[in-house]
Amino acid sequence: MGLFNFFTQEIAMDLGTANTLIIHNDEVVVNEPSIVALNRNNMKEVLAVGKKALMMHEKTHESIRTVRPLKDGVIADFNAAELMIRELIKMIYPKKPLFPPSWRMVICIPSSITEVEKRAVRDSAEQAGAKEVYMIHEPMAAALGIGIDVEEPVGNMIIDIGGGTTGITVIALAGIVCDQSIRIAGDEFTADIMEALRRYHSLLIGERTAEQIKIQVGAAMKDLDNPPDDLPVNGRDLVTGIPKQIMVSYQEIAEALDKSIFKIEEAILKALETTPPELAADIYRRGLYLTGGGALLRGLDKRLSAKIKLPVHVADDPLKSVVRGTGLALKNYQRFPFIMR
Repeated sequence: MGLFNFFTQEIAMDLGTANTLIIHNDEVVVNEPSIVALNRNNMKEVLAVGKKALMMHEKTHESIRTVRPLKDGVIADFNAAELMIRELIKMIYPKKPLFPPSWRMVICIPSSITEVEKRAVRDSAEQAGAKEVYMIHEPMAAALGIGIDVEEPVGNMIIDIGGGTTGITVIALAGIVCDQSIRIAGDEFTADIMEALRRYHSLLIGERTAEQIKIQVGAAMKDLDNPPDDLPVNGRDLVTGIPKQIMVSYQEIAEALDKSIFKIEEAILKALETTPPELAADIYRRGLYLTGGGALLRGLDKRLSAKIKLPVHVADDPLKSVVRGTGLALKNYQRFPFIMR
């Protein structure tokens, strides 16, 4: 058995709609966008994955196809997902090892996932070379990654705003007590920005430009303490059809994102309504924890705490908290009861 363990390597994977992160030997070795570029004539041939494929996204000709295999947190394109996972695992060892190790993997899944979608994750991981596949719910992993002791009988509310879904979960005693999941998150914000620029400036921009706007000047409130500078945005004028540049301020983006953030607020209120009273008392004392890429939106914590009248804490490195928690779960995969075979 000792020899077998020598060839079994452990990795923790956060398979997200927007980014996929892999932890191996306690450090994040892969942090890449979840996108893969395939050859249209031979769909099994991967041309690029991660950042390289993102460079190609929306700039391809007819023999290249860029695919984002995950939609709303679940696998939408099975073949592409498997190829992407396989390529990302290859990145861990740049040099090809003599004996390819068999992997023990812990993968995060959204808590609102169905059995079929769970099977898809497991199958694509096994196709990509995993011997043992364990699953952990994302809010659990996020709570572990923030540094909350999930096993104590105290309620904690985790709001994970990812790329495809926003999960709002109350955790106590190493289990999920109540859980709301809505399909409004980073991708939806990006779409809102594209729509706003089209409507108010009649400027057509791509997904990647909208994503850049969201990162550079994205905001949830119209009055920030230290506002970002206006951003020049290039795109195609819908009236003349000629490329043009406009300046975009954070107030405009806050206006564009307002509806989607309102829906997230509604979902949080709904989740708080279904929380048992004892746990609600704990949440009043502890506040809410924001994690995921959406937590980086400027002023979001302030806006939520103004609406819900509870303290809102943003995790230190919200993009990595889920994968860090998954790494912790991987180390103690026998001990934690919430890790699913």
